[in-house]
Amino acid sequence: MATRREFLQLAAATAAVSGGLAAPGEWSRAFAQQRLTQNELLAFEPLGNVTLVHVTDIHAQLKPIFFREPTVNLGVGAAAGIPPHVTGAALLEAFGVPKGSALAHALTDQDFEALAKAYGRVGGLDRIATVVAAIRAERGSNMLLLDGGDTWTNSYTSMATKGQDMVDCMALLKPDAMTAHWEFTLGEARVKEIVDQLGYPFLCQNVRESEFQDEVFKASATFERGGVKVAVIGQALPYTPIANPRWMIPNWTFGIREKELQAEVDKVRAEGAQLVVLLSHNGFDVDRKLASRVTGLDVILTGHTHDALPAPIKVGETLLIASGSHGKFVSRLDLDVKGGKVAGYRYRLIPVFADAISPDPTMAAAIARLRAPHEAMLAEVVGRTETTLYRRGNFNGTLDDVICDALLAERDAEIALSPGFRWGASLLPGQAITREDVYNATAMSYPAAYRMTMSGARLKEVLEDVADNIFNPDPYLQQGGDMVRVGGLTYAIDVAKPIGARINDLRLTRTGAPLDPNRDYVVAGWASVNEGTEGPPIWDVVFAHLARNKTVAPNGAGNVRVL
Repeated sequence: MATRREFLQLAAATAAVSGGLAAPGEWSRAFAQQRLTQNELLAFEPLGNVTLVHVTDIHAQLKPIFFREPTVNLGVGAAAGIPPHVTGAALLEAFGVPKGSALAHALTDQDFEALAKAYGRVGGLDRIATVVAAIRAERGSNMLLLDGGDTWTNSYTSMATKGQDMVDCMALLKPDAMTAHWEFTLGEARVKEIVDQLGYPFLCQNVRESEFQDEVFKASATFERGGVKVAVIGQALPYTPIANPRWMIPNWTFGIREKELQAEVDKVRAEGAQLVVLLSHNGFDVDRKLASRVTGLDVILTGHTHDALPAPIKVGETLLIASGSHGKFVSRLDLDVKGGKVAGYRYRLIPVFADAISPDPTMAAAIARLRAPHEAMLAEVVGRTETTLYRRGNFNGTLDDVICDALLAERDAEIALSPGFRWGASLLPGQAITREDVYNATAMSYPAAYRMTMSGARLKEVLEDVADNIFNPDPYLQQGGDMVRVGGLTYAIDVAKPIGARINDLRLTRTGAPLDPNRDYVVAGWASVNEGTEGPPIWDVVFAHLARNKTVAPNGAGNVRVL
C-alpha cells in the first residue's frame, strides 16, 4: 500500500542517526537541524482527487511549545494493548519508527529531554499556517481543512479575549468546518456570538435544544472537491455536560446519538455524497466503536484524547485518523474516490517542528499583534524547574504534582485533587517557569480553588467514579479525560476490575497511614463543575506557591501504583 511507503519515507527523512553515533544526549542541536528540513517534513507524493487536512485539540496555543507524549496510556477491554494504547518503545515498534528519530521524538516520551533540546519546540499557529498553505498550493480546490475542536480556550490570551484571539487567527487559516468541546465552556451566549460571525460551518449533529430536541447547530456541510461531493458531519464531545459545567450550557443536550448520526449519514448519501467524513471530538475508542456500528462513514477524523498515530487505523471500511494535540501535528490524507468509494489513500502525520518550518508572515504578525498587550506579563519568570514538567498520561504528571503541592500548601489541605486535563505545555529541566507556563496549564472559565472536608469513604468513591469514566471496558461509557490527580495521597489501581473494586490501598503520603473511611479530611481542588464554587483562581494559588519556593523538582514517583 502506498500509505506504508509514504510513512517509511517520513521515518527515513526524520531519522536522526543511523548508527555509530553517541547517545541522544550528546547530539548537537545544529546536527539535528541539519537532518531536518521543511521540504522533508512536507514531502508527499499526491494521490487521488480529495485531500483532507486535519488539526485538532490546539488548546489555544498560538506559539511553539515543548510537549511530552504520555508514558502511560492504558486501554481496557478490546482496546487493551492496541493503538493508541501503546506508548514509548512499543509504539515505535508497532509502527516501525526508528528510535532516536525526530518522528520518534514527536510520537513518544523516549529520550524526551535530550531530543527536545536537539529538535526544539513544536507547533505554533504560524508554522501550521505554512504547512496548510503548502498543501493548499499543491492541491488547490481538492483540499478541505477541518478543525476538530478544543481550539478556542486554555491559554491566557484566549481567556482574556473569550476565544477571540483564536477565532481571528484561525480565520487566517481558512478552515472549511469545525466541531467543538472546550469551546462550550465559554457559555451558550458567547458560543452563539462567535458562531454567528465565524464564516465557516460549526458542525455538531449531536447537540440538541433541551426542551424540543431541535438542532442547535448544523449537523453537516457538503463540499465539492476534485469533482467529488464530500459531506462532513460534525460530532461534539458527547459528554460535555458531565466533563464540564452543565450550568454553562443549560439549554443544550449532548450524547453520542448513534441513531441520529446514522440517519445523517444516510441522508447525505441519498443527496449524492460520494465521500462521508465524520469530524469528531468523541475520543479514539468511542470512534473506533462508532465505526463498527455506523455504516457509510469513509473517514473519521478523531479528536479529544490527544492521540497521535503515524498511520490510519482501519475499522471495516472506515479510516480513523488521530492527529495529536497542541498544534504539534497536521494530518494530510489524500483519497482516490471513485464511484462513491475510496479506491486508495495515502497519509502523513506531519510533525510541526518549529525550528524546521518557517513561520507564515501574515499569521506571525497577527499573533504578535494579539499578544503584544500581554507579552511582558506572560514572560515574567515566577520560578524554575529542576526536572521535566509534563501533564499528559493516565495518572499524575509532574506538572500536576506542582499544582497539587500548591493546593496542599496554599489552601492548608491534607489532600489535593486536580482534574485529569490533558492540555498544558511541557517544560525542560533548568527551564524558567513563566506566568504563561502556569496559565497554559490552568486557564479556563471555572478556575476556583475550593477547600472542603470529605470523608475517606467519599474520597474512595470519587476515585472509583472517575476511574470508571476512564477505564470502563465499554467505550461509550468512557467520559474522557485522565484520572484525577492526587496530592497527599497514594493508592493502587487495577483497571481491569469493575467499579468499586479498582482503587485500593489508599494511604496518606506524609504518614503512610491508611485512609480512614470514617474520618473527614480537608481537601483542596479546582475546576469543580458545581455552580457557585468559591476560592481563588488556581493560577494565583500556583503563583503564590512558586513565590514561596522559587524552584520545584517533582520526579513523578509514588502517587499511583498500577496493578
